[in-house]
Order: sequence, then structure tokens, then C-alpha cells
Amino acid sequence: MSSLGSIEYCVISAPFGHLGVQTELVDGSLMISKIDYLPPDTALISPGNALAKAFSKQCAQYFNDASTIFDVPLKPAGTAHQQKVWNATLAIETGKTMTYGEIAKQIKSGPRAVGTACGANPYPLVTPCHRVVSAQGLGGFMKEDSPGFYRQIKIWLLKHEGVL
Repeated sequence: MSSLGSIEYCVISAPFGHLGVQTELVDGSLMISKIDYLPPDTALISPGNALAKAFSKQCAQYFNDASTIFDVPLKPAGTAHQQKVWNATLAIETGKTMTYGEIAKQIKSGPRAVGTACGANPYPLVTPCHRVVSAQGLGGFMKEDSPGFYRQIKIWLLKHEGVL
């Protein structure tokens, strides 16, 4: 368990690799402050506090049952525009997708700006930007347009949720 004052980081196993989870004390409340998709060769670090343990348990439930709803406190993050995009993704039901353009129209923005906000999402999995796809197909994922690691995670998540 690495600890920087009130910040702790753990690495848990996921079917597509590993998840890094940072928790932080914010105004006296423990919150998740970052979630990272990590390659499978990343060393595991056991959750060191109740929130990290609860999130780890919710992840295990989600990996068994894609309809699991995450219920963890997230540290407020992002610009007003990013928050609009992330809130719109929270409304996309498991097993469904929306295009960047559909979300852009809904929040009166542009598809590229929606894609940029999705790429900046600090809470992937919990805030399901993986459910946002391009009109021509899968779209990019997490600032990566190549068919690499993050794109494979997006494909895994969408298959798991019954979309692909």
C-alpha cells in the first residue's frame, strides 16, 4: 500500500488487465480520486482502506454481472463541460451505447469536444465513457485511436455488457 498523506493507491485484478485505484481524503471524506486501466503485468497492491475494499468488491460484482451499479464517492473533478459529458454517460444503461454526436446534441456541444471529455475521464468503468461510440463504429478510447490496449478494454467492456 503506497501512502502519500491521505492518498492511497492500490492495484486490483480485472479480466482485461489490472485497475489502479487512488483514494484520497477530501474535506474529511474518503473518495476515489483516480482509476487507471493498467496492463496485466502491473504488480498488484492490496486495497488498504474500506473504500478501496468496497470498490474492489463492486468491481468483482460488475465483472460477474454487468448490470452492477457502482456506488462509491468520487472526488469532484473536471470542467463544467466535462462534467456534463460524464453525467450524460452515467445515464446510458448497461447494454446500450450512444454516439459522440448524440451526447453532443443532448448537451449542446460538439462531438469532438465530447470525445475529448471522455478521454479525460478520471473514473473509467464507474463513469462509463466506454458506452460512447463513434457513428462509424467503436471510436477511440482514452485518447488512443490505435487498436491498442485501451481499445481492447473498450471492446471487452462492451462485449461484457452485451453490446458487441
